[in-house]
Amino acid sequence: MSHTKKLNSAEKWDSKYQQATLQTPANPCHVVKQHSRLLPFRGQALELACGLGGNARFLALCGLKTHAWDISDNALTILNNWASLNHLPIEPLITDLEQMILPFQQFDVIVVSRYLDRSLFPAIQDALKPSGLLFYQTFLEPVQDNAPQNPDFYIQTGEFNQAWSKLKTEVYGEGWLASENGTEESSESEVKHRYAWYIGRKTA
Repeated sequence: MSHTKKLNSAEKWDSKYQQATLQTPANPCHVVKQHSRLLPFRGQALELACGLGGNARFLALCGLKTHAWDISDNALTILNNWASLNHLPIEPLITDLEQMILPFQQFDVIVVSRYLDRSLFPAIQDALKPSGLLFYQTFLEPVQDNAPQNPDFYIQTGEFNQAWSKLKTEVYGEGWLASENGTEESSESEVKHRYAWYIGRKTA
């Protein structure tokens, strides 16, 4: 059953990225871009459920050796080609996050954007080095149009601040944001969603 589910999930995301190219926009999420001053000058970073790797690209450009994990081979192939062309230290890894065991205290920075699996929370904070930073941004309840329709994929107001036993909150916010993969030109028809965003620092 789990093997079939994994295949279905991989096929779903490979289909999503089937038409993607090196020119397909892939930009960092709001919380990373707005608070990039908090990033260390060097170290190991990880983007979970990276897709085309908008955050991974940004982290690598900031000088971090970046690991990018996703279930879509199509998305990671494009990311790997982009990294090679731009001579940037990004290591894509095809992985099913429901099965992956995160390494203990390996990362100075972890970024998660538009992906929510609460069962991974303990492993995510354990994967951070002491004083490491977690940047997390995802959909804020209630269920929204043009977004996941499963309410389990939505964070609740204030939930991030209570979710991490080993992290100290550095930044927390909620609000409407345009898609990070939209064009630079804004328009009234631009798709926006309600997000919550969080930055926590490892204290133990």
